[in-house]
Amino acid sequence: MVVVMAPDATDEQIERVTERVASVGGEAFVSRGVVRTIIGLVGDIDSFHGLNLRSLPGVADVHRISDPFKLVSRQHHAGRSTVWVGQPHHQVPIGPETFTFIAGPCAVETHQQTLEAAEMSKAAGATLLRGGAFKPRTSPYAFQGLGRRGLEILAAVRETTGLPIVTEVVDARDVPVVAAHADMLQVGTRNAGNFGLLQAVGECGKPVLLKRGMTATIEEWLMAAEYVAQRGNLDVVLCERGIRTFEPATRNTLDISAVPVVQATSHLPIIVDPSHAAGRKDLVVPLSRAAIAVGADGVIVDVHPNPEEALCDGPQALFGGDLRALATAVRRIPPMVGRVDAGERIRPSARR
Repeated sequence: MVVVMAPDATDEQIERVTERVASVGGEAFVSRGVVRTIIGLVGDIDSFHGLNLRSLPGVADVHRISDPFKLVSRQHHAGRSTVWVGQPHHQVPIGPETFTFIAGPCAVETHQQTLEAAEMSKAAGATLLRGGAFKPRTSPYAFQGLGRRGLEILAAVRETTGLPIVTEVVDARDVPVVAAHADMLQVGTRNAGNFGLLQAVGECGKPVLLKRGMTATIEEWLMAAEYVAQRGNLDVVLCERGIRTFEPATRNTLDISAVPVVQATSHLPIIVDPSHAAGRKDLVVPLSRAAIAVGADGVIVDVHPNPEEALCDGPQALFGGDLRALATAVRRIPPMVGRVDAGERIRPSARR
């Protein structure tokens, strides 16, 4: 069951709801979004019905949810959500009315490399900068990222370019330091089932980009998002990045159908990562076009000033003509499907 609070509900009214739920042995998980607060209830449904929660001050509605994921389901949310990412004076939207282009190096290697990639990305139309300071790799001998030094480089590049930062966190113990530097925390495919990490990012107070696990069903993916939401954070953006199948022609198989399926099921925004889906730069632009056409709320791609020298995923990084082709696609196609460039909707913080 889910209690939807009115946009102007006070902390005291929210507390009263949670106390009433606790009085019958239930648990109440409060999740605060940009506009509205939602309280997910766990316990005996019949007992909750006897509380007459709809009559309490500040309560807008109460829903019985059949989906196993309660807080991220559309069953209690009339429209789809927008997540705002950035500093208080510079917030970039990811949501149903806009198209958000996120780009940058897969891994932060040096300040100069990151700055060049950021400037290239911004010139191509990107409004958010992605960059990995912590890199979970299949091989323990591969480049694992610069860690805290990488976060410092990203923060410095943000100061120069004005682009808010999206970066991955791989360990729950690192959440505080990553949240102190980044504007949005990414949970990658290898950690999509790391429930301790999901709970930790749910408590950090920053938006979360949650990639689909490489073998996860859509329901499992949404349940992972529920772990974040249950800890008080509804500012979650989903990212389809390809799933593992029998087909070896591409690094992963991009499940383009996941975009409309998720949008029909959940109110959370969903973007696509064509770089990690394909693993080949020649497929990034075609897959990005497909993602825009199918209704994705954005794309996130790898950009590197010298792909042949990249320490991570060089074969999929864009540069030169490929990046210019993508810039054309993200400029021309979104208006055809009723989307506005997220850069046109940047505004000061909408958070309460």
